[in-house]
Amino acid sequence: MKTYSKSVSECPRKRTTAKTGKSEEISLPPPRSAGSIKIQFTPRVFPTALRESRVAEEEAWLKKQADARRAVNADVSELKDLKEEERNPDWLKEKGKKLFATQNYLAAVNAYNLAIQLNHKLPILYLNRAACHLKLRNLHKAIEDSSKALDLLTPPVADNADARAKAHIRRGTAFCELELYAEGLQDYQAALKIDPLNETVNADAEKIREIIQGTVPDSL
Repeated sequence: MKTYSKSVSECPRKRTTAKTGKSEEISLPPPRSAGSIKIQFTPRVFPTALRESRVAEEEAWLKKQADARRAVNADVSELKDLKEEERNPDWLKEKGKKLFATQNYLAAVNAYNLAIQLNHKLPILYLNRAACHLKLRNLHKAIEDSSKALDLLTPPVADNADARAKAHIRRGTAFCELELYAEGLQDYQAALKIDPLNETVNADAEKIREIIQGTVPDSL
């Protein structure tokens, strides 16, 4: 005796017709195969017009911010780990200068962070940290530190003239990098009032004036 096997889709079905009252076999179509839906998530983008978009630069900036946050969070534990002779703002200032010279700007920022925790009244610490932020393109932080240094460099006397000029130049540079040229020019002019014979500052101030007037491309 032969045996036969049929799939569910091949098995006939019976129905009774209304006219004859007899049942008859019918073949039903096989069930429809299951489908699949693919979902693609839209990648995160900055709310910047395409012509102004600088994706690589913006992503690099985000990474720097994350690294800086990690460095700040490490400050408290690092301060506890410092040796007694290292718990000195001047020692940390010199360490920051050496790190800056080797282009290790993030580590230099960390050194100045620690020094400021120990003494937040030394303008040189903010001034030097502003230079680090400029290198890291943390432009708003460079402006904040330069402004803080200027607040501490009072009253304006001959002994702090060089530091005040540097603070104005660094803040002015950060403003220009943000394309805030009018604000940048004000700082360069303030630096020239302190050091009117500085040819480099004079030349840069003239370039900023030309950018504001629209006579040269907006790059320094």
